[in-house]
Amino acid sequence: MRANPKYSPLYLAFLYFFNEERDYYECHEVLEELWMEEARSPLYQGLLQVAVALYHCRNDNWSGSCKLFAQAIDKLERYPSETHGINLDQLVKDCRHYLQELKRIPDGEFRFYDLTIQYTDPELVLFIQQMRQQPPEKLASD
Repeated sequence: MRANPKYSPLYLAFLYFFNEERDYYECHEVLEELWMEEARSPLYQGLLQVAVALYHCRNDNWSGSCKLFAQAIDKLERYPSETHGINLDQLVKDCRHYLQELKRIPDGEFRFYDLTIQYTDPELVLFIQQMRQQPPEKLASD
């Protein structure tokens, strides 16, 4: 992957693992590293919380998932609708809907589903397409 001054390789890896592999644990690993590098940015923390909320939901931890979705929404809704090459407004709407469904449906009856982060920057789309050919290395040990 060629260098990209606009987006950190860790951010690109996060998006790849989120949308392409649906590996929310790995999303946590790569974005946590970026979050610490970037002075604990609330944007990255909110995105990280979305991934961890989905990880918890996939593993039937409904209360943990609800808590993290609520925290993510609180952080992400403060940013412009198009931020860092993604449709943040749509992601926040999707998270709100997910949280409402989790609260409405009794434990054990909720059917997990993935969320997709929509790209607004064509350059970002190209970088993610390149990553499909040469996926990033995982930081998490198996």
